[in-house]
Amino acid sequence: MIDREHGLPITKQVEVLNISRGSIYYLPRLVPERDLKLMRRLDELHMDYPFAGARMLCGLLNGEGLWIGRKHVGTLMKKMGISALYRKPNTSKREPGHKIYPYLLRQTTVERANQAWAMDITYIPMAKGFVYLAAVLDWHTRRVLSWRLSITMDTSFCIEAVQEALEKYGAPDIFNTDQGSQFTSEAFTRVLLGRGIAISMDGRGAWRDNVFVERLWRSVKYEEVYLKAYASVAEARAGIGAYLNFYNTKRPHQALDGNTPDAAYFDQLQLPAAA
Repeated sequence: MIDREHGLPITKQVEVLNISRGSIYYLPRLVPERDLKLMRRLDELHMDYPFAGARMLCGLLNGEGLWIGRKHVGTLMKKMGISALYRKPNTSKREPGHKIYPYLLRQTTVERANQAWAMDITYIPMAKGFVYLAAVLDWHTRRVLSWRLSITMDTSFCIEAVQEALEKYGAPDIFNTDQGSQFTSEAFTRVLLGRGIAISMDGRGAWRDNVFVERLWRSVKYEEVYLKAYASVAEARAGIGAYLNFYNTKRPHQALDGNTPDAAYFDQLQLPAAA
């Protein structure tokens, strides 16, 4: 996809192809093989027991013969971007200039496409390293509107995904995320506010606020990622891309009366003429 011998600079090539610049400069992460094995298992345990914190996960790993200390579990969880999902007092220090918006969906009945979108980031294990996956999801129809992979949990690949979704499908009434620094940054919220979109943010650690994205991650991981051992970012991108196409176009959903997300979304939506 990227031709490093071409006269056009790589930065221009990724701009034309609309892919994350960070993923092009991927180098294998210098993470010990044992840590990669532990992180893979932590990710699986987090999917099954989202309420488990470092202490419980440490006990579960030790019970499987994967001896590790609680502090090291906490370090790996931070690197993976995961935490116990339960409602708790928010005593963390806000980043200067990062505004936290209220959660708008608790008393809102979402009953049509493009009424509310949600976005989140998840950890994706590979054979030798890992990447992060960000996706924008239509709340009502479960359709994945856009996605990006990155080797770092920065803001830029999240903005790229949002901009693609906005360009293709117009603007939702409400856009929901968690309170991660990528989503509270001024650069990210400016994109939404500039389109007149109401910003909604989950209560910190409250998994139910963004439950549809959590269900998407579970499907992606159990039906695609955990069955593979991606050798490269390119391979991960191809595999996840193929799965998300299947998810949108062929995978029936019980919550959609057996329809696919594509059928549910496009049956309801009058796409912008530009699309």
